[in-house]
Amino acid sequence: MKRFQFFALVWLLLVVAPFANRAGSALAASEKTPVAAVNAADGTGLKGYDPVAYFTLGQPTPGVDQYSYRWKDVTYRFTSAENLERFKADPKKYLPQYGGYCAYAMSIDRIADIDPSRWAIVDGKLYLNNNYLSYHLWSLNKSGNISSADRNWPFYPKKAVSEVDEFSK
Repeated sequence: MKRFQFFALVWLLLVVAPFANRAGSALAASEKTPVAAVNAADGTGLKGYDPVAYFTLGQPTPGVDQYSYRWKDVTYRFTSAENLERFKADPKKYLPQYGGYCAYAMSIDRIADIDPSRWAIVDGKLYLNNNYLSYHLWSLNKSGNISSADRNWPFYPKKAVSEVDEFSK
């Protein structure tokens, strides 16, 4: 069985991976165009998932409107008052890396949306990925991909808040 899994993974990497960048990420850019500093749909970060729950519950958990908090022009939702208070005390501890964009895409100098269920915590930091394939490609070399993405993210052009607001109207 393990032999089959190995060959399936090799097939996946050799046949499917070259097309992942084209099909898997609608936001992938062939050249660096400015993006919002935080991946937020309608002003909501993490697609409404509780950033603290990844750390406390060990799983992605949708937040609720009752426990919402606006931080740096982005609204985050939480599952409980306790998680909301934890976030308020130290937002940077719980926010995902790379503005909440796909960690694998950033490691290859691209930008892509995320699937909140494709995540990992490495050295106390939350990393999100776009889909099953990008998560597994990223996981093959987490430290190397993190190093690469850490180098790429600061140089990715970010839109000013006013530009994001104008664009979304």
